[in-house]
Amino acid sequence: MSRVSDSLTTTRASACAVAALLVAACSQPVKAPEPLPVEVPRLEPRVTWTRPEPPPITIAVVGDIMMGTDFPLNHLPDDDGESFFSGVEHILTSSDVTFGNLEGVLLDGGEPVKECKNPSACYLFRTPTRYARYLRDAGFDVLSLANNHALDFGEAGRTVTMETLEQLGLFHSGRLGDVASWKTKGRRLAMIAFSPTRGSHSLLDVEEAALRVAQLAAGHDIVLVSFHGGAEGMDATRLSFGEEFYYGESRGEVVKFARRMVDAGADLLIGHGPHVPRAMEIYKDRLIIYSLGNFATYYGISVEGVKGLAPIVTSTLEKDGRFIGGTIASTIQIRPAGPQVDPEQRAQRLMMRLTIEDFGPDEILFMGDGRFLPPQ
Repeated sequence: MSRVSDSLTTTRASACAVAALLVAACSQPVKAPEPLPVEVPRLEPRVTWTRPEPPPITIAVVGDIMMGTDFPLNHLPDDDGESFFSGVEHILTSSDVTFGNLEGVLLDGGEPVKECKNPSACYLFRTPTRYARYLRDAGFDVLSLANNHALDFGEAGRTVTMETLEQLGLFHSGRLGDVASWKTKGRRLAMIAFSPTRGSHSLLDVEEAALRVAQLAAGHDIVLVSFHGGAEGMDATRLSFGEEFYYGESRGEVVKFARRMVDAGADLLIGHGPHVPRAMEIYKDRLIIYSLGNFATYYGISVEGVKGLAPIVTSTLEKDGRFIGGTIASTIQIRPAGPQVDPEQRAQRLMMRLTIEDFGPDEILFMGDGRFLPPQ
C-alpha cells in the first residue's frame, strides 16, 4: 500500500474516532447549570400614614382697652404709651391668640359726632393711630370694635380704626358685616363682636345673632363671640339672669345670649362692658366669661376698687372648641402705669367667688393658683 493510502486510512480512522466520541457525548444526559445566587429583598412591614391630630389652642382674652385720649384735652401717657403694656406683655404674648375690646377710636384729629344725652355719663375717646403698634407689640391678634365708644367719632372714625389695625396685621369685628377670619395652628378661626349699639352686630336680636354664628361655625373650626353688654358700675358684678339696663338703655340678657350662641356653634364667649369682672360658666363644654372688666384704661375711665382689677383669662381649647382648662392671671391698674401683675391675685379670687355665688360650687374647679378646670 502506498504512503498516501496509509495516510488516508489514518485520517479516516481519526475522523471515525472523533465522531464516535461526539456520539457518546451526545448520548449522555446534559446537566443543567447551577442557578446564580439571587438576593431576595427584605420586605418591611407596611406603614400607614395618618394625619397628626392638631394640638390644643390657647386663647388669652382681656376686657376694655383705652390707651389714652387726646380729646378734648391731652390725656395721653407721659412716655406716649411706650411702656403701657410692658408689665403684662409676657402673659399676652404667650398664647396662640390674644383678644381685647378696644374702646374709642384710633384717629388723628377729627371732631366727634356722638351726641351726649347725659353729659355726666358721656365720654369721648380718641387715641392717635400711632398707638396701634403698641397693641401689636404687646401680642394682640384680634380686637372688638363693637361697644358704646366705637362710634364716638362716627363711622368715619371706626373706618380709620379698622384700616389702622389692618395695616399692622390685626383682625377686628364690630361694624355690621365685619367679621374676623384667620388661621392659627392649621385651624380656621372666626371672631364676631356684638353690642347693643347702632351700626354693630346686635346683642339684642338673639336669634339673628345665632344665625350669624351658625353660618360662621359651618366654615370655621373655632368661633369666638365677643359681647359688650350688661349693666355697668361697682354694683354690677352679679348676674341678674334677665334683661339688664344702664341709664335706661337695654344692655341685653347676657346669660340668654351667651348660651344661645353656644347652641348655635360658638366655642368661646368673651364678655365685657360692665367695667367690673363677673362670673364664668361652662355650658355644653364651652367657656363663657361674662365680663372681664377694665384691662388697660388710662385717665378717663374709673379704676376705683374692683374697676381697677384687670384679669387676663387664658383658655385651652381642643380642636373641636371644647374647653379643657384655663388660667386667670390677676393684674391691676394703678395709675399712671398700665396694668401690672397683682401679687394679691384679687381678680382671680373675685371671679372665683362670683362664679360660686352665681352658678354654685360645682360649676368650675378652681385650683387656687390661678388655674381652673371643667367639673370632674
